[in-house]
Amino acid sequence: MKRESMWEVYLRKGMNRRSFIKSCVALTSILGLSTDMLSTVVAAAEKNALPVVIWLHGHECTGCDESFLRSETPLTSDVVLNMISLEYSHALSASAGEPFEAHLHEIMEQFKGKYILAVEGAVATADNGIYCMTGGRPFVEVVKEVAKNAAAIIEYGSCATWGGIQAAKPNPTGSVSVTDVVGNKPIVKVPGCPPIPEVMTGVIMHYALFGQLPPLDSEGRPKQFFANRIHDTCYRRPFFDAGMFAEKFDDAGSKAGWCLYKLGCRGPETYNSCGNMRWWNGLSYPIQSGHGCIGCSNPNFWDDAPFYNRLPSYEPVGDIDKVGAAVAGLTVAGVAVHAVASVIQKKKHQADGNKPEDKKVD
Repeated sequence: MKRESMWEVYLRKGMNRRSFIKSCVALTSILGLSTDMLSTVVAAAEKNALPVVIWLHGHECTGCDESFLRSETPLTSDVVLNMISLEYSHALSASAGEPFEAHLHEIMEQFKGKYILAVEGAVATADNGIYCMTGGRPFVEVVKEVAKNAAAIIEYGSCATWGGIQAAKPNPTGSVSVTDVVGNKPIVKVPGCPPIPEVMTGVIMHYALFGQLPPLDSEGRPKQFFANRIHDTCYRRPFFDAGMFAEKFDDAGSKAGWCLYKLGCRGPETYNSCGNMRWWNGLSYPIQSGHGCIGCSNPNFWDDAPFYNRLPSYEPVGDIDKVGAAVAGLTVAGVAVHAVASVIQKKKHQADGNKPEDKKVD
């Protein structure tokens, strides 16, 4: 099986250089790279072979696949057909049955230590894993087997990264994250219920281009997509700073777009790209639609209920009711200090202007 580069795929399909460069520009942007990196991305896409990907589905709802299919930059069709070599997927592959399972083992053997394992869904461990079966076997056995010789693992969605809703108390199926069962492997976590489509494509394309996982934070999440809190990029943030909060979903403050913190928004403690990337090609996201963030990319968010109870405090500021007044006080103080500094600077300038200039002696 010859592994082509992205450029070779474009040539084989009769696509021109312009289309190839446009795809590289889109990839550079979605990966959060500087435009100075475009030449590096182009060079990698020209030479590096497409990564072989095995995509397993465990204890889940297939919502991550549904999200992935809606990626706009790049299009999911481009990723699957031109940018990676997707060899096994329960949801996206045309094959099924015994030949399909045989192909999985052929790929695992042929590309031993070289393939990427993408996993969607939690791993059910109770009663020897019988609550989630795939190919006639408990999923816990399958994921361990495939992970053993994977070069890297991508955990797609909060089910794969943290255990998911099926791990909610009392967790009768013993659902856990992929990390909990595969051992010491290079793993990148892409939480969300589901994750943002472009985040899913961005992570896998980073590996496709550079042959390594993107820079990760302390939780194992890619920094380019999980470095900021929803709160930091929220367009309602000015209302939070001003202490202007909606008290009900149908009050005047809510209709005017005020901060939803008091209605249970988890934005101040949730790391994700919803506020800047948004969903459906940048169209909207829950807070823009009038509903607070429920923190779906956080561990155990499903047990953090009810969702409409506000967080007890906003550390390190303290009681949220005092934030607006405190910020207003600081603003007034800042204006006063600036005014005093301006007067002093003006008087100094005037004094300097009244000094006689040094006379030159011929």
